[in-house]
Amino acid sequence: MSRKSFIIRFGGIFALVFVLIGLILWLEPEQEGISRAQAAKAAALFQVSREECIQYSEEKGSSHFSDKEKNNWYVIYMDYLYDHGGMNLEYTESTARAAQQQLTYQEARLLAGFLGERYADRVNVNSSNRDEPYPANLWWSIYEEAASKESGPEVMEVILYGTPANVEGAESWTCYTSGGDFRFEGLALDQYLDQKILIFVRDGEMAGVGRLISEDVTYENVWVENVEDGELAVHAGSITRTFPLPDSEKNGENVLHNIVDLTLEKGRLTKITIKKDRITGKVLSVGEDYIEIEGYGQVPLAPAFRVYKVYGEYEEQSKSDILVGYDLQEFVAADGKLCAALIVRPFQADRIRVLLMDNNFQNITHSQVTVTLNCDAVMTYGEKEDKEETVKAGTQLTFTPEDEIFSGGRVVITPSSEEEGIRIDSLNRSQGTPVYGGSLEICLAENGLAVINDVLLEEYLKKVVPSEMPASYELEALKAQAVCARTYAYRQIMGNSYSQYGAHVDDSTNYQVYNNIATNSRTDQAVDETYGKILCYNGEPVEAYYYSTSCGHGTDGSVWGSDGSSTPYLQAVELRDQRGTRDLTSNEAFSEFIKNPDVPAYDSSFPMYRWTALYKGTTLGNQLGMSQIDSIQIEERGPGGVAKKLVITDVDGNTRTCQGQMDVRRTLGSSELEIERKDGTSVEGLSLLPSAFITVEEVGTARDGSKLFEIYGGGYGHGAGMSQNGAQGMAREGKTFEEILNFFYQGTDLEDKSLQGNG
Repeated sequence: MSRKSFIIRFGGIFALVFVLIGLILWLEPEQEGISRAQAAKAAALFQVSREECIQYSEEKGSSHFSDKEKNNWYVIYMDYLYDHGGMNLEYTESTARAAQQQLTYQEARLLAGFLGERYADRVNVNSSNRDEPYPANLWWSIYEEAASKESGPEVMEVILYGTPANVEGAESWTCYTSGGDFRFEGLALDQYLDQKILIFVRDGEMAGVGRLISEDVTYENVWVENVEDGELAVHAGSITRTFPLPDSEKNGENVLHNIVDLTLEKGRLTKITIKKDRITGKVLSVGEDYIEIEGYGQVPLAPAFRVYKVYGEYEEQSKSDILVGYDLQEFVAADGKLCAALIVRPFQADRIRVLLMDNNFQNITHSQVTVTLNCDAVMTYGEKEDKEETVKAGTQLTFTPEDEIFSGGRVVITPSSEEEGIRIDSLNRSQGTPVYGGSLEICLAENGLAVINDVLLEEYLKKVVPSEMPASYELEALKAQAVCARTYAYRQIMGNSYSQYGAHVDDSTNYQVYNNIATNSRTDQAVDETYGKILCYNGEPVEAYYYSTSCGHGTDGSVWGSDGSSTPYLQAVELRDQRGTRDLTSNEAFSEFIKNPDVPAYDSSFPMYRWTALYKGTTLGNQLGMSQIDSIQIEERGPGGVAKKLVITDVDGNTRTCQGQMDVRRTLGSSELEIERKDGTSVEGLSLLPSAFITVEEVGTARDGSKLFEIYGGGYGHGAGMSQNGAQGMAREGKTFEEILNFFYQGTDLEDKSLQGNG
């Protein structure tokens, strides 16, 4: 081949390549960009929540945008970024027009660096593209990587169930997905209906949609509510969706009121898979990925496990609503896993499951458990509790975590009598060796054995009331205590705090002290004469808080850190017939009040009504890891005068701030304190100061030169709800338990929950 021919042929090849490259570039669609407003929202939510952006804007009091434009949804995000290095006014104008325009390469680099320094280099900026729109898919690729590696928003794969465009009555800017309901202000979502998408969420606000995962999806474990006129109505998340029945389902009657999977192809329902296998049984425990059911053992949960309340008014609930110790639900199973729980009847509180703590009430597990049977019993064990033995009265059994009997699950000992059937020899309580009614369950737990007492609620209360109030108190006071204890227990059963162990409460002061003091005929009578009665407000059980002794004035529900609006029946009032309210929120007013031992109150005759304690500056300083204490100042008081904020300063200027009554009591509590009570007797200090109804005064100098501080206090406990000694004082004056309860829980009603469910 001649040199000329070679050059011509070689040049032709190059020309063809250049033509092909040009053709590819010409045919390739231009990548869609992303608006600055949407990118700004995503970037700001990478670090803070929407509420924090709003708070920042309010505290700043100004905006980079004009007054006319500052109320647009994106302003709070862009303002935050302007002030925190995510956006630059030199690159991005603070105008509505600029916000709606597309993000440029130059801006994307700065914004990517805001997610983390290393992400800035992922945006390839040069002189020719710096002002060109940055492709949305590249932005979301960087964002997804950063969110997965950094402490950014949650990355979720969800199916979009609905938006206000297709859900009647939906809240504005609220979308409904398989992962929950979220705000999506400023985002366009309708195009993704019935598709699986990757989203980013912080504190309930959707930061953006990363990408489409699939146009074909399966609605898993949804409840069929209705079939009518060729359409299927199902509950998907918190909304109802309707779909035309596929040709394979002519009338759909066989799917009604069942759990189903719906297969959708590009938004069209093509297949319905019915799940009809159901199992029932008492729930023994609820774990992270299983539910333990009596007779079935631990059954694993399907990934899309759902809980539906299907009696009365339908409601989708959560796993935490499955009550241990009860068989209120039917479980739908498929492929060896639980797909859904259908709660088919209301809860009636007749039993409670108590986790028994160790001898010092420090641990929930035991290294060894020894029991003696007071009557014949049946012991079941094995993976499905399918192994059974009869154990005779008088038999002593000892269990350790290493025993083979626990390899299949828990051991259940059911005496032939509900009353006093089991003595736990390895436990020691104030009364000595405790005896329990009901059944006993023992199972492996972390660091030992967990012991659960399944007992009738009324029998439980007979062992709570004497542990919480002296049996020598007036019967009407004991009856008020019984109602409070029952109400508290009722709420705790519904609360399911120990569901992973299969219990509702433990037997310590964490809940209500149980079986620490022996039963008594008077406290038994109080429980029997109030059988089933609980306190309700607007039909719901109240937070029946109680405490030992008041300072003459109670506080309200804000003592727990909220504004108190959720517990309107807990009010800050004087504990006397007039039931007035004093303004004790100033230090001067409260100091005058608390230093007066003669303020009249129902419980003013009790020793802890007033008390004092002397603190040495070096003692408190050593206790707190500070130098000698120079001052103790109460800077904020709540209703009734309870200390809400206390600041302790040492001689070096270091400070310790206490927020809330528990923090105040914990900080000032000390075994070295000697507390002198109103009657002149003294008690040694406690790990918690008796109450936060206190005032503190500097009263001199100790021998070591440190300051002395006198604490003037009143009452014992948090001060919200019923004063037990106040109830005793009222009962002495002839008040009934109904009058006592109405005084401490204003506006409540007594209801008999033994005759009805919680609906």
